[in-house]
Amino acid sequence: MHAADRLISFVDASPTPFHACETTAVRLREAGFTQVDPRDAWPTGAGSHFIVTGGTLVAWSTGAEAPAHAGFRIVGAHTDSPNLRLKQHHDGWREGQATVALEPYGGPLLESWLDLDLGIAGRVALRDGSTRTIRVDEPLLRVPRLAIHLDRDGSKVDRQRHLDALAGLTRRPFLEVVGERAGFAASDVTGFDLMTFDLRPAGRTGPDRELVAAPRLDNQATCAAALDALLGATEAADPSARLVMVLFDHEEVGSTSERGADSPLLSSVLERIVLAAGGTRDDVFRSFAASVCVSGDMAHATHPNQADKHEPLHRIELGGGPVLKVNQNLRYATDGVGAGIFAAACEAAGVPLQRYVHRADLPCGSTIGPISAARTGILTIDVGAPQLAMHSAREVMAAADVESYGRALRAFLTSD
Repeated sequence: MHAADRLISFVDASPTPFHACETTAVRLREAGFTQVDPRDAWPTGAGSHFIVTGGTLVAWSTGAEAPAHAGFRIVGAHTDSPNLRLKQHHDGWREGQATVALEPYGGPLLESWLDLDLGIAGRVALRDGSTRTIRVDEPLLRVPRLAIHLDRDGSKVDRQRHLDALAGLTRRPFLEVVGERAGFAASDVTGFDLMTFDLRPAGRTGPDRELVAAPRLDNQATCAAALDALLGATEAADPSARLVMVLFDHEEVGSTSERGADSPLLSSVLERIVLAAGGTRDDVFRSFAASVCVSGDMAHATHPNQADKHEPLHRIELGGGPVLKVNQNLRYATDGVGAGIFAAACEAAGVPLQRYVHRADLPCGSTIGPISAARTGILTIDVGAPQLAMHSAREVMAAADVESYGRALRAFLTSD
């Protein structure tokens, strides 16, 4: 199967960060990885393992060589994407219509979410103390646009006032509607993390099917590429290998959570790997000093209709290969040393490398890269694959870039 088609399957199976972790876990188990409970003793010796905490997953494959000597090769990404999520009190009734109150998560392009058939997915906490990942692939909700005859000026969508979704003409608790379809009783729910998703499947587009159009490419395209890279690198790993993949939740809202990049999670996993292998605290710090991390997050391709929004000396093309991201104000973590490491990986993989710099007169977004680098002290490189329509309900990238991105990440993991 082509890497682009694996990405399409990944996205269709993963409407939320929780589902993205489940999708990833299935492939890891098929490849021989075993899941570890963070509350249990850490596995010793060489092997391949992973943990899941909410919408975050960390996987690692270790060889026999002492980690203090080998260090870690780490690929990081994030599982979350901007969307519309259910408010705690969400049921409404206005003008004879049932409504459901939604709250934007992160920075979605709100206009792109209007007039879509929306399903519901996420996680519910139940009275017995258990949690369930749920998904309803039915058009339960729709946020209707105001007719142009009533809005000639095309006013901006208000995040508070304009995002209540239409849920039909019958007044009933929306959680009951979801529960009937997902197999739980609304009366048993003590908490929830539920979000909407566009029901249209991901797919190839264009006369020659050279493009992939899909929701959540930012950043599930990196999650899928990182997974391909880890599994490929694990098959070819030598005894010195210390391969790690971390897929964080909550990047789109700042990463400051117990499972975000601005938490001790990655550091604690790496430390436990070293200690379980018989290392000391000094070995932990030595291994961090010998490690390198690639922070993968999607990059802006130059927009064909608005090329003036881009830095003129750093045009990024769809289909042009992976992107190295550099920002002198450290919105990206890349420095000259890191740039050389990733350039060498791309050369080894036989793929071209593009270099992205943001316009100096426009605010630049950021990634998990600077946050994780500050948390761990590990040399970190920000990279991505080019896409258009970032943060839209439906984004687009080149199918060729899916493959070259994964090849570059694999080459990084297997490089010295």
